[in-house]
Amino acid sequence: MTVENQRSPSWGTTTKLVIGLTLVAILAGIFLYYRSIITLLILAFIITYLVQPVVKFLSSRTGMSWRLTSTLVFLLILILLLASLTGAGLVIVQQASDLVNLVQDFINDLPNLANDISVFLNQYGLPEVIDLNNIANQLLDILQPILGQAGSLVGSIATGAATGIGRLVFVLLIAYFVLAESQRVDALTLERIPNYDYDIRRMTRQLKNIWNSFFRGQMIIFMMVFVVYLVVFSILGVRFSLALALLAGLAVFVPYIGLWTTAIVLVLVTFFQPSNYFGLMPWQYAALSLGIALVINFIFDNYISPRFLGRTLDIHPAAVLVAALVMATLLGLVGIFLAAPVVATLKLLGLYVFRKMFDLDPWPDPEEEPEKVEFPWKRWPKQIKAWLQKIKTRKKDKN
Repeated sequence: MTVENQRSPSWGTTTKLVIGLTLVAILAGIFLYYRSIITLLILAFIITYLVQPVVKFLSSRTGMSWRLTSTLVFLLILILLLASLTGAGLVIVQQASDLVNLVQDFINDLPNLANDISVFLNQYGLPEVIDLNNIANQLLDILQPILGQAGSLVGSIATGAATGIGRLVFVLLIAYFVLAESQRVDALTLERIPNYDYDIRRMTRQLKNIWNSFFRGQMIIFMMVFVVYLVVFSILGVRFSLALALLAGLAVFVPYIGLWTTAIVLVLVTFFQPSNYFGLMPWQYAALSLGIALVINFIFDNYISPRFLGRTLDIHPAAVLVAALVMATLLGLVGIFLAAPVVATLKLLGLYVFRKMFDLDPWPDPEEEPEKVEFPWKRWPKQIKAWLQKIKTRKKDKN
């Protein structure tokens, strides 16, 4: 009787290489072909990651089951989102309509503006070197066809908003199912890879530090920037304040270009705004708005953002910029949002692979404790308490 060999043969280096490259090619093809769906799945996992601490806190405090807590939290999120999107959608459509009308009025007044500039130059004896009227007419020939298509912009925005709401509901459903079953997933354990236990644990800890720093820090910074700019622009009476505040918040994720894009759009909007609360000339009003925006950006960059992010990502802004441009092509807005942590992750994995390829220690430096994100609402009560204690001590010393 033949004894069956129960030991599975090991794969050779060539077999491993061929199968590994084949799997990478298949995954890359799936990613490129279905990237629109993958984008939605990434959003779902991001929402799951952000909501999970809230569900965990409520479940432990109330004694409700994990699934029931997840259901209630997502119902609340869905109600709040639908309500906010309904209100914001009306505002965005109205502001888009106003923007189209503003551009239309500017183009219609372009010949008169060129004529007024020519008259002004002639009054002071300045020769008109360039034919401004001819330039204005050429601009009209270029802009009028574009503006004719812009008339359907409002309808496109409304249609896009309806599609976006449908996708948002799909994302929330996926996030809900993932979170509701997350306890079962946590119970699963991967088979240990021989001799790589420490590498896997340390790599996991560092990746967790990168993504925790990004999600728990960068998201809060985005919300703070959006709220601050919305309040400031509303006080200044800037038109399209909601859209400009959202643009300023998104600029946080794109170094250099984000700041300059926000500044240019802000100057154009304020310069061509018909009137303002302060009775300033257009250029004065634009300069005032730009100056305040630059001060706010300076405060965030130098005093607020470092307290939230620290040096966990530790990547050059130019690298983030290039990654944002590349990932915007692949995943759109979500790609821009995830550019910084993706670059930090690739840097960590690349250094590990590089050192292993040359038989070097992948962890030459001892592991350090990660910098904790310093939330102001946790720090401010301590500072106020210390300040009150200091005043109380001074009063005792005087007595």
